[in-house]
Amino acid sequence: MIVNVTHEEGGPAASRWRSATHPFLYEINTWPWLNRLSTDTGRRIDLGSVPDEHWDAIADLGFDAVWLMGVWERSPAGVTIALADGELVSAFEATLDDYTPSDVVGSPYCIRDYEVDSNLGGRAGLASARAALARRGLGLILDFVPNHVAPDHPWTTTHPERFVQGAAADLRHDAMSFVDVAGRVLANGRDPYFPAWPDVVQLNAFSPDLRSAVVDTLRRIAEQCDGVRCDMAMLMMNDTFGRTWGARAGDAPADDYWPTVIPAVRESHPTFHFIAEAYWDLEWALQQQGFDFCYDKRLYDRLVQGDAEQVGGHLLADRDYQEKLVRFIENHDEPRAAMVFDPARENAAAVATLTQTGARLVHDGQMEGRRARLPVFLGRFPTEPVDTDRSLFYRSLLTALGDNTFRTGVWQLCDRSGSPGNDRTEDLVAWCWDGDRRWLVVVNLGPGTAIGYVRVPWHDLRGVPCRLVDPTHDAVFDRAGTDLCDGLYVELGPWQWHLFRIDSAEEHT
Repeated sequence: MIVNVTHEEGGPAASRWRSATHPFLYEINTWPWLNRLSTDTGRRIDLGSVPDEHWDAIADLGFDAVWLMGVWERSPAGVTIALADGELVSAFEATLDDYTPSDVVGSPYCIRDYEVDSNLGGRAGLASARAALARRGLGLILDFVPNHVAPDHPWTTTHPERFVQGAAADLRHDAMSFVDVAGRVLANGRDPYFPAWPDVVQLNAFSPDLRSAVVDTLRRIAEQCDGVRCDMAMLMMNDTFGRTWGARAGDAPADDYWPTVIPAVRESHPTFHFIAEAYWDLEWALQQQGFDFCYDKRLYDRLVQGDAEQVGGHLLADRDYQEKLVRFIENHDEPRAAMVFDPARENAAAVATLTQTGARLVHDGQMEGRRARLPVFLGRFPTEPVDTDRSLFYRSLLTALGDNTFRTGVWQLCDRSGSPGNDRTEDLVAWCWDGDRRWLVVVNLGPGTAIGYVRVPWHDLRGVPCRLVDPTHDAVFDRAGTDLCDGLYVELGPWQWHLFRIDSAEEHT
């Protein structure tokens, strides 16, 4: 359904996005996605000419926002560096059977300038895409890379004081970590645990001038979208930055980076969202510093490891914390889910992820069972068949999750217990949602049959006959509400689940 929109903060208002406490996000790798559309239609497609049916399809699946990854101007210097890297070129050749150097369009995280790349339609094309999404109620998320820019970014010559500086001796002794830009030695970007990235230069989080410039940059970005996903956000926190760069960074300011930047942007754009790519158990700290959502890499890792007990323990965290996490089993930084999980495990992991509280992320190609993890430097996808079974599963799941309860309701973990002498609950996890409707989710995250009792917290159901409807299995069960409160018997085969809508039996008479 297409909705009417109004204008707020200089751009179209996305009604579904603004009302969703627990949004569903759809990540698109923009350049190769547009290339695929162009190939399919036989004409050049940019952001301003995406056929309506493609935006319709995303909206109809129930997503609340689209993250267009990689819209900013890419660096020619970065392309040159990538093409000179034999290991990268080998990865390109392994991904595309017919690879040519022209397929390297540059990394979306090696940004020359925060202007929409003309190859993608420029600022006007992005504005058209945003308006198309807003007409369908969807928000638009873009990237912001706080810790580095390309070596040919304008600031490297106009404002070198915004960067971590080096000296000629650094360039001689550690040429992999420093670069000469217009006669000045600048540090390459890095995190504290890996070698430097050769195609980017490091911004100095302690620089007051940088912080002021970043606020101005983000205000310009906020005129064009509804939120930003901040790459490696924890690297700019005072403690992390100081440990990474030591004396080169200078003295740490009294205020941290994000509590300086985020409130300043929200003075002019109060509803603008900040999403953090976050690791190292710094999610809570980043939430306290102003982020609306932070990556939940811990849940992903535990699902990959297949440890149901640790998944259950993870979900015991405070609900306020969990409501600000982004749940996923795939994004552009991780291997394709179809390469990590076999189909049965992926289905169970997807149910366990997409029915959580917080934001939920699906990556373009995940629903079709794509297997090739595309290096971000490449501008086109390899040809891959669609996994019809996975596609049908995801569409069935997302149809069920179209109930507004999963966006605006209240999530709660459910108690579970085993029966005397037959406790096989170790792989069972269960939670429920209360909102426009009530839902109960029970998942077996193990390779054997799981048996146990699950209790919901809704004591008003005592004495009420209920109907349990699972749209993902086309299954219906009549049960007494008292059983739900005292303990619903559950027996699930390996990697199976129940996604029950709890109806009053009277609704079906």
